[in-house]
Amino acid sequence: MANTITRTTLSAEAAKKMIAAAEAKAEEMKRTMVISICDEGGNLKAFSRMDGAPLLSIQLAQDKAWTSVSYGVSTDQWFEFIKNDPPLLHGIVNTPRLVVFGGGFPIKIEKQLVGGIGVSGATWELDDQFAREAVESIGATYKIDKA
Repeated sequence: MANTITRTTLSAEAAKKMIAAAEAKAEEMKRTMVISICDEGGNLKAFSRMDGAPLLSIQLAQDKAWTSVSYGVSTDQWFEFIKNDPPLLHGIVNTPRLVVFGGGFPIKIEKQLVGGIGVSGATWELDDQFAREAVESIGATYKIDKA
């Protein structure tokens, strides 16, 4: 039995590429966004607040990235998971940093969870779109198989 494990994490270069991709899509759609990327441990790796992006979106983007990597699922999946379980629905939503609407995705490279991305500043559907495009820009995926 080993006393240590080896983890794979997202590189700073990949995080910067994802920021650039999300910003490019936001500019194309004339939006101002906040983009946050964290490593596999939920620690901030890269961050950008575009000029004019809402102040509230600063923390939301960081929390979306953290939420997605902390459980390995996209933030939009949380509501479906908890909506029919009243104790969970009313209890877990009080968990600091947990976001239960779209805009956050886990980042997976070669079947390994390496980080999370959170985007905020528009509707959750647009936040999702910018985040997906950013993840795909480095050849990563944002779906984690829980099997």
